Amino acid sequence: MGPLLVRVFGPWVRRVDRASLHADLLAGMLGALLVLPQGFAFATLAGLPPEYGLYTAIVPCVVAALFGSSWHVVSGPTNANSLALFATLAPLAAVGSPAYIQLALAVTVLVGLMQWLIGALRLGSIANFISPAALRGFMTGAAALIALHALTDLLGLPAPPGHGSMALLVHVGTHMPSAQPAALIVGAATIAALVVFRQLLPRRPYMLLGLAAGGLTALLLNGLTTGPGWARVAVVGSIPPIVPRFHWPGVALGSLPDLVSIAFALTIVALGQSISIAKAVAARSGQAIDANREFRGQGLSNIVGGFFSSYVSCGSLNRSMPNLEAGARTPLAAVFASLWLLLLIAFTAPVLALIPVPAIAALLMLIAWSLFDIPGWRRLWQHGRQDFAIAAVTAVATVTIRIEMAILLGTILSLVSYLYQSSRPFMRVMGFDSADAERPFVVRADVAAPLPECPQLKMVRMEGDVYFGAVSHVADQLRELREAPEAARHLLIMAKSMNFIDLPAAELWRGEMLARRAAGGDLYFHRPRPRVLALWERIGYLAELGRDHIFPTKRAAIATIFERVDRRICASCTARVFSECKALPPAARELSPR
Repeated sequence: MGPLLVRVFGPWVRRVDRASLHADLLAGMLGALLVLPQGFAFATLAGLPPEYGLYTAIVPCVVAALFGSSWHVVSGPTNANSLALFATLAPLAAVGSPAYIQLALAVTVLVGLMQWLIGALRLGSIANFISPAALRGFMTGAAALIALHALTDLLGLPAPPGHGSMALLVHVGTHMPSAQPAALIVGAATIAALVVFRQLLPRRPYMLLGLAAGGLTALLLNGLTTGPGWARVAVVGSIPPIVPRFHWPGVALGSLPDLVSIAFALTIVALGQSISIAKAVAARSGQAIDANREFRGQGLSNIVGGFFSSYVSCGSLNRSMPNLEAGARTPLAAVFASLWLLLLIAFTAPVLALIPVPAIAALLMLIAWSLFDIPGWRRLWQHGRQDFAIAAVTAVATVTIRIEMAILLGTILSLVSYLYQSSRPFMRVMGFDSADAERPFVVRADVAAPLPECPQLKMVRMEGDVYFGAVSHVADQLRELREAPEAARHLLIMAKSMNFIDLPAAELWRGEMLARRAAGGDLYFHRPRPRVLALWERIGYLAELGRDHIFPTKRAAIATIFERVDRRICASCTARVFSECKALPPAARELSPR
């Protein structure tokens, strides 16, 4: 059974012993305490009844832990998934209605199928195309939306008629005079308690303690006689028994095309979060992550979760990092967290029902603030202006347009930025540092003093791949070298950094060879890569160029090309940059008059 368990669940099975079980039990208790307030908050953010956040923290958490790749990632409801689900489903059904809930469960199953297929087809590398800049922008935009949506509950205002950002702002501005003082006091007390407990007890469930402080404040205020304009603080209310049961999502077949497109967008969001969190946790634990296995585990967790009253889940950074720091050793810590959660709900449901809605809104406000990551934005501005621009555009798009389109826009911008950079490979003119006794090769532009240069041979180092997108830029650079005043007829390309070319690039080098030969010169290459040579050989260019134009060392290239230069030009040249030039008679202008 041992090898079979390892094959099904992974190598962590071998790590299970009495000590690991004890550590995982304690870490699981912390995970259960952490998810209690988060489950309520995130389900509310998703437009679902609060208990659905706890459903999502139970079944998907167990399945993803057992069948995923990471030993420490804890899956469940997250703010980004909740917000994305709310934004995409709100136009299709009334938020919180039975139809809305059925759509959420159906979308969850579809997301799981897409995630599982990505892992089964070993397409996990697609997650690498979601750039960190786009994810940063999305998370910041999501933080702004979280704050906007929590604002009405924090102020005790009625629900807004619309869900767009501008509609929310207009609603809040219009109803600001109607803000409830009691709700504001509860929210302020919760935020103050959260900040204090986070500072004083960073390893404790400070979110739960903050909600407890908000609950006590609301209990006190609701028990007092309030004056005019004071209303009772809204609370979560009774919580039904949290025992996930099998349920087939009931949706009309006609809605499936819309749900597939929504599921695709949510899959991008969930996978981007999952693999990013798994990599972040693995960087601290030293564990290697199998992206395809992680995607299969996440997909299976959503497939099963969708049939057990769970909405879209993925790895949760707010639970995974504490799980690692609490000493979890295997994925069983996440399994124990789900079991602990069931026990807590079974014995504390009446207390949980008293959690005030403004306190949950205050918790969301604090989460939103932490997601802004101001120091990270500052570093991005200082060291990567293009990435900063991509992140900023993605953040604005997340707030102003559909979330899936914002992620797509950020990804496209990142790819366009990469393509622009890769389409302009550097071509550096090389020379010799004559001040050094060894006369090493140097980039001429990097040397302050002008260096002498051979009038017949130009040496250029190619830095970057040459493909169809870069052909125009490289062709312009080569044309400038040919058409410059007193241009050298011979050109040596130092090509060891040119790792890849395609057919248009091969045609570019053929054209350059023909142009050089027509002008009485030639084209040579130093150390082109094997895959480049293989392409040249397949299309016949290597035979046209001649193998004697390919050199293993720069010195061998210069020695060969030196024998092919025009000695009439050498007779009057005073540069004499090559060691081979020492064998030439003195230049005519160097002869002293008798």
